Amino acid sequence: MESYTISDLMRPNILSLTPYSSARNEFDGEASIFLDANENYRDFIGSSARNRYPDPMHKALKKKISETFGFSESSVVVGNGSDELIDLLFRIFCVPRKDKALMLNPTYGAYKVFADINDIGISYSSLDADFSIDEKRMHTQCELIRKGSVETGMHKLFFICSPNNPTGNSFSIDQIESMARCFPGITVVDEAYIDYSDGESAVSLIKKNDRVVVLRTLSKAWGLANVRIGIAIADEKIIEIMHHVKYPYNLSGIQQELAIEALSKKDEVDSVIAFIKEERKRVAERLEHYSFVQKVFPSDANFILVRFDDPLAVYSALLEKGIIVRKRNTVAGCYGCLRLTIGSAQENDILLQTLDSFEERV
Repeated sequence: MESYTISDLMRPNILSLTPYSSARNEFDGEASIFLDANENYRDFIGSSARNRYPDPMHKALKKKISETFGFSESSVVVGNGSDELIDLLFRIFCVPRKDKALMLNPTYGAYKVFADINDIGISYSSLDADFSIDEKRMHTQCELIRKGSVETGMHKLFFICSPNNPTGNSFSIDQIESMARCFPGITVVDEAYIDYSDGESAVSLIKKNDRVVVLRTLSKAWGLANVRIGIAIADEKIIEIMHHVKYPYNLSGIQQELAIEALSKKDEVDSVIAFIKEERKRVAERLEHYSFVQKVFPSDANFILVRFDDPLAVYSALLEKGIIVRKRNTVAGCYGCLRLTIGSAQENDILLQTLDSFEERV
């Protein structure tokens, strides 16, 4: 297969798209009277100009993201959660009923959902029993994939979640770089849980390979699950097109304000991350001692995947005490498993006390 550029990989109609432009995009400087967007002049709530449309380019938020994480503002696009960004990538690169996406198995289930919504075929590369990547098999699969073409249809997106959900393990930066180099399309590295890992971020790969896109979120470590802030970091050509395709006002002003406020609390966030990592270790060590636990998988995330003799019995016992965990026992490769989020010390204690009681009954 010949070497394709980012523009080659994009859908032709997206590449030629003239994006919607609001008046807020079309002037520079400061304004005091807004008669451009047919807004109501009156703010009935009386706080933070709720009657005005928000900044469609998220300039203040991107500046704060750059200050906090060190990303160039021109390399960032902000979405209504990572889900919007995943959907954008499908719409930008994949032609429905023609192109395909490659995914690891098991991995985050939303990738398949967005592929199905966009009518995109899926190929899987199964992880080994310990959830590691068989690099030789992966490269063989990528070589087969390289036989496709933009004319006849090809695998345009490859999703790598690291640390992986639901398994919790990370893939090394060398593995990710090798796979991204071999894969002919766009490699999307989802780093939703990177804050809980000691591994290196794939953001460093973007300068080496302009076909790498990295996703981050403020929903996990930054405590903004209810605010919905996703971040994509990529080559500027990809970022420009993502801005063209996203909804004009995809983030409310309220979302942007709360995200900026949260990003000002880095020291507090770092402290809580360190605490969660200690609690993850404590909970994992306790889980190892239960007779009904078959395996506790290593985790670089804020959750632990655990294989039980009878996962549904454990799930029911926890539910009786008002504790909800994630059933993963029907996911390929995760048979018998439940995924347990690391909560507060008190929540983790209640979880373990409930499992102590379950131990006494089995």
